[in-house]
Amino acid sequence: MHGSEVGESSVGALDGRVAVVTGVSRRAGIGFAVAAELLAAGASVLVHSWSPHDADQPWGADLGGDSGIVELLGCEGPRLRHVAADFADAQAPQLVVNAAVEAFGTMDVLVANHARSSSQNLAEVTAAELDLTWAVNARASVLLTQAFAAVHNDDRAGGRINLFTSGQHLGPMSQELPYAISKGAIHQMTLSLSDALIGRGITVNAVNPGPVDTGWADPDLTERVGRALPQGRWGRPADVARLVSWLASDDSAWITGQVINSEGGFRRWAV
Repeated sequence: MHGSEVGESSVGALDGRVAVVTGVSRRAGIGFAVAAELLAAGASVLVHSWSPHDADQPWGADLGGDSGIVELLGCEGPRLRHVAADFADAQAPQLVVNAAVEAFGTMDVLVANHARSSSQNLAEVTAAELDLTWAVNARASVLLTQAFAAVHNDDRAGGRINLFTSGQHLGPMSQELPYAISKGAIHQMTLSLSDALIGRGITVNAVNPGPVDTGWADPDLTERVGRALPQGRWGRPADVARLVSWLASDDSAWITGQVINSEGGFRRWAV
């Protein structure tokens, strides 16, 4: 699986690095592809999941469960560990970072890929859903960054944090307001978090991956969005994973505080 999706130039680029990747709960997901790419590049990886969220969504949880996902990545061992945690709990980000340090002794890379999806428009939106989506998506991203900063050894080169936003700054997402608002917060926090940490050599960037085929879209949306993607296909998780792996490497050391739109030329106006 790794050999078919990982470019030769990435192999060994992260030897000795320790990464945490959140939101690794479905084999079709971005988190799974990122974890596989980082492992192939030589990193040790702690993967986080919270499959009850997927079970409540139309796409459902992965049929193999958390154990199946870990097995597909190579099984737990010297370079791979797993932890389940609900980021609605404010203590969960610290728990995840602690698990990585306990397993590998340090932490160099944080990929905050997790997200709570929420389809509520203005008439439907509730305070409870706004609070929960913000807590899982935005608050947890800040607390993960804080926990990472507290344990990172600045004598080790290559402190890297990668957050995820969702294109809400490029076009309206009025049918999923809690999600769009929480992702907007991540977009806005990226520059300030990067400024807080760049003096220590830790970079903070965010990726907007655009429309990615992870099995969430219904056939009608798949067709409509497909017409607006000029390369003739949706994004693939591997497209995102290659960018994240590069951002985790030494080659990206001069880039921080940026939100990178990686959308294959997505023409929103054509949807």
